[in-house]
Amino acid sequence: MTMTRLRDVRLIPLVFGPLISFLAVLETTLDTSSFGAGATATRMSGVALGLGVVVAAWYPLAGTVIAAVCLPVGVVGFGAPGVGGAAMIGLIGVVGWAGWREPPRRSAVALCVAGVSFAWMSIAAGGTLWELFFVPAVLLPGWFMGLLARRSGERAVKLAELAAALDAEREANAQAAVAQERTRIAREVHDAVAHSVSVMTLQLGGLRRMLADRPVELEVVAGLEHLGRQTVEEMRGLVGILRERVDGERPAPAPSLARVGELIADVRAAGLEVTLNAPAEPPRLPPVLDLTAYRVLQEALTNVLRHAGQVPTVVTIGYTEQALTLEVRNEPGRPAADARSGGHELGGQASRRGGHGLVGMRERLTMVRGSLHAGPEPDGGFAVRARFPIPRIW
Repeated sequence: MTMTRLRDVRLIPLVFGPLISFLAVLETTLDTSSFGAGATATRMSGVALGLGVVVAAWYPLAGTVIAAVCLPVGVVGFGAPGVGGAAMIGLIGVVGWAGWREPPRRSAVALCVAGVSFAWMSIAAGGTLWELFFVPAVLLPGWFMGLLARRSGERAVKLAELAAALDAEREANAQAAVAQERTRIAREVHDAVAHSVSVMTLQLGGLRRMLADRPVELEVVAGLEHLGRQTVEEMRGLVGILRERVDGERPAPAPSLARVGELIADVRAAGLEVTLNAPAEPPRLPPVLDLTAYRVLQEALTNVLRHAGQVPTVVTIGYTEQALTLEVRNEPGRPAADARSGGHELGGQASRRGGHGLVGMRERLTMVRGSLHAGPEPDGGFAVRARFPIPRIW
């Protein structure tokens, strides 16, 4: 039996009913002087009352009525001398159970039926006027205990609902604070960092025009200017992620696998021979997953340039309903030993674009519950394979 079944409150009457039947049989068997020839009828009434308690596990009102009717039927129909102590305890318990499990008006009906049954039994058994009022009055404490238990349960439910509402309000306040902080960060990035980089880029442009007769230096400065402009665009994309609009300007497009062609073009311009295998129209992905996949691909291509040089590289992007897969595989540009050592050194070296080699890629994949496999290939090349699970709700 599992713990869930053990916590089911219906176990109370399921255990209590057979126990009352057993006590009724035991009482009439051991106390023969009090019941005499009516012991059998009293025993049958007690057993029937226990069955009514069992029925009350599913139908509290009906079970209470069955248990209450058993006593006067036993006295009037079968000649029982009266009610036994076990039956009295059983009826008090089942009335309390009805008070707990049924609304007050319905449980009051059960109380009235049990009280009338006791009064009828007292009259049929030739009891005194005191017994006519006392015996039904004994049922009141049981009913009140049931009502108290019910109100306690309702109070616990209300407290749980209040706690849930407070948690929701706390979560909403936390989200509002996060949104406010994101707005502040976006403002700082846009007004301070992006402005400074833009000024530096403009100065590099002026320096480039002054170096028209010096081609070597001109190429270096032109590369720095291009990198500066690209950095400004990425900062604006970051601001666009933090908030949809900044000072009325439309944010630059965020990094996305939909723009993988631009990334491949930039890498090819740097001298890397890249072959792209990807669907012509990539599916729509969750924004965080899309951005993470783009950054991992960007980091992997940067590492090829840094550690393998300008070697032929194949980028493969695959989509299924369950996951997105990326593979960046380069042919050996150096001897196999150098490729392996260079690959293993990726984890401890910072790249130029916001990552730290394999460590940075793994950290990004951890945030989206992805997996990464990176290592040397048998032919001496190096491969990075990443898998990004796509949430089902997307």
